[in-house]
Parts: sequence; structure tokens; C-alpha cells
Amino acid sequence: MLLRREDMHPSVSDPEASSMNFLNEIANRYPNAISLAAGRPYEGFFAAQDIPHYFSRYLEYLEARKFSPTRMLMQYGRTNGIINDLIAQMLAKDEDIRVPNEAVAVTAGCQEAMVIVLRGICSGPDDVLLAAEPCYVGITGAARVLGIPVIPVPEAEGPQGVARAAKAARADGKNPRALYLVPDFANPSGACLSLGERHQLLAVAEAENLLILEDDPYGLFGLDDRPRPRLKSLDTNKQVIYLGSFAKSAFPGARVGFFVADQEVIDTQGNRTLLAEELSAIKSMLTVNTSPVSQAVIGGFLLQHGCSLRAANADRVSFYRENLNTLLKALGEHMPEGTTWNTPAGGFFATVDVPVIADVALLERSAADYGVLWTPMSFFYTKGAGQHSIRLSCSYLERNEVTEGVRRLAALIADQLAERDGLGNRAGAEG
Repeated sequence: MLLRREDMHPSVSDPEASSMNFLNEIANRYPNAISLAAGRPYEGFFAAQDIPHYFSRYLEYLEARKFSPTRMLMQYGRTNGIINDLIAQMLAKDEDIRVPNEAVAVTAGCQEAMVIVLRGICSGPDDVLLAAEPCYVGITGAARVLGIPVIPVPEAEGPQGVARAAKAARADGKNPRALYLVPDFANPSGACLSLGERHQLLAVAEAENLLILEDDPYGLFGLDDRPRPRLKSLDTNKQVIYLGSFAKSAFPGARVGFFVADQEVIDTQGNRTLLAEELSAIKSMLTVNTSPVSQAVIGGFLLQHGCSLRAANADRVSFYRENLNTLLKALGEHMPEGTTWNTPAGGFFATVDVPVIADVALLERSAADYGVLWTPMSFFYTKGAGQHSIRLSCSYLERNEVTEGVRRLAALIADQLAERDGLGNRAGAEG
């Protein structure tokens, strides 16, 4: 049987999904290129023998509580998870987020959490999602798979931009249900909300009857130790659904994420439940339950470190700080005139504005002739923006590789400018 692509769901040929596939494909074609594109955690923190170690640690925990390890780990598990209590302890200890265990749902990575939450809160044909732009493609892709329109809100406009976007959507007959953002060291921009902006955003959400989907993959990794309270910890009106992951703080291969949804839901008979419990019906139709084996490994990881991701990640925090500082220093030393960049307060990413078109054609040349990969910022925008910007990641590399990658990128940009201005081509590639 021959199927026509135009008869399939638009998400199959989603250009943003295709762009991310392109990044994987070009990395495979140029395996020796330095990748300033990959937002992956550094593999030096992983060891295969940690998996049985953490698993055994969780087994001890179960046995001490007289639970059957066979039933808990080798059978179908509870839909919303088996390590909810440990995650709730971690949130209280690390982030001053205090919720009942039942408000925590464990998912197959944070991507599944996004799908479950979006499907649960968006039910009508006029429901839309607001998203800070530039935006992580995982949330916009999940929304398109579900057929939920996304309205971009320029990140630079802050809380008042959210209010304007919500009002404009309603004036257009739409029903804005939620706002998605990464308040701490966002992917891709590296932006971070001030404390004042966090309070303003919560006030806007209450006034505009918006839920906030707070995605927090990078919050541990600030360049300093100043307190940056999570929106959920400031959330006195239960406007915030918190999205979490162990991909950066433990290891991504476990594929364990979670969401916190402590909002009350009332039915027609007046019965009340928590939103996390209601959303378990959707979870059960997607993956039945998150692998108890994977949960056990993450549970052991948490137990090993006193249910504190901050304690568990002390070495990683130091490493990522040094890498980000190395990236910013290298940009200052090597990038040609006419380029500018931001100075993020933490996280894995920085963005660079360049005086040339930073598209996939330039990325191809960068990989083939200069041995360096990066991400076009246009991948993270709607309506063709970001053509002169690139995202650089510094998380996956050793510091000398970060510096060398920037040097190669600088040579590419300098040669592009020389060609544009008719000054010939420098032989800048890998030498």
C-alpha cells in the first residue's frame, strides 16, 4: 500500500522536527567535528556500573519497607509512578516546593510530561498555548502532534508581553490555556527571569486565568550560588505546573521525568481530586506506566544523595560553570568584529548574533570545511526569525574543545565576511 504524505498528520512532516533530525544527521556525517550544537550532559559523569549500584540502593529501600521487589519492579507499576515520595522530598529539600506525593507524576522523560499535560488541559478547538520565544522545539512539537496552536510571546517582552498576548488571543476568539517557559537559563537563549519578573508573571497568570508550565532542566547550573526561586515555590494560587527531568542532573538514558500538578479538579458531583491524578488516565493510554526499573535506578540515585539533586550535582555544577565561562572567554578572544553575544547567568547555552545568514547551508559548510557544528537559531522561532543568530552549547565538551570550536567558528564567520566584502577566502578550516 502506498501512502500519500499529504494524507498524514502534519506532525509527520513537521519542519521543526525535520530540523532536529538534520542536526543528528549532520553530526553522524561529520563525527570528527567539534559539536557546539549538542545540548547533552557531559559523559565524564557517567559510569555504566552506576546503574546496578543505584538499582541495588533502591532494592534496599524497598526491602527495608517490606515491599516486594518482584512485584514493585517486574510487574506493571502504578500509573503515576513509584518514586513519587522521593521526588517530593527532593523538591522540598532543594527548591522549597512542598506538595503531596499524589501531586507528582513520574513520566517517560519530560517530553511525555509535556504531552500529557497539554492533552489534559487543552480540550476545545479554540484552546491555544502561549510559549516564550525563542522556544524549545520539544514543546512546540508536542503541541503540533496534539493539534494545539502555539502563540509565540517574545521573550524580551517579559510578563507584560504575556498579558498582551493573552488579551490579543481572546480578542481573536481563542482561549489561552497556559504559558510555557523555562525561567532559568532557557534553551536556546540562556535567559533567566529576575525575582521581580517571577512575581509579575505569577500575577499576570492569575489575572489572565493562565496556567504556567514551568520547565526546569537547567536551574541547578547557575554561574553563581545566588537564590533563584522556582516559580512553583512562589506559587500561592496553584497557577504553576512544574515540569522536571533527571536527564541533566542524573543521566538521560534512564528516560525518567515528572510533573507536579497540585491543582484541584472538581467534577459535576462536587468531588475533588488533584490534577496529577486526573492526568493519569492519559498517561495510562500512552505508556501504561514509566518503567519501574528505570525509576528504581533514579530512586537509588536520589537515596544515595539524601534526596538532594543539589548535593548530587556539586561536581557537575562546577564543571558546567567552568565550561560556560570558557565559552564566553573564547568568544571574546576569537570572534570577529560585527558579532555580538549574550552573557547568560548559567545553563548550557549562549547565543551569538552574526552579520551573515546562519542557515543550514552555512552549517553544512561549517561542518565540512571547518570541523565545527552549531545550531541555527531559526530552528527555535516561528515566522522566519533568527536568521542571523546561532546557539552554542558548551555542556558536552572538554574546555579545550570548547575553545577550539569557537576558534573554528570564528574562522568561518571571518571568511564569510571576507567573501561578502570581496576580500578573498582565508584558509581557516581546521588548521
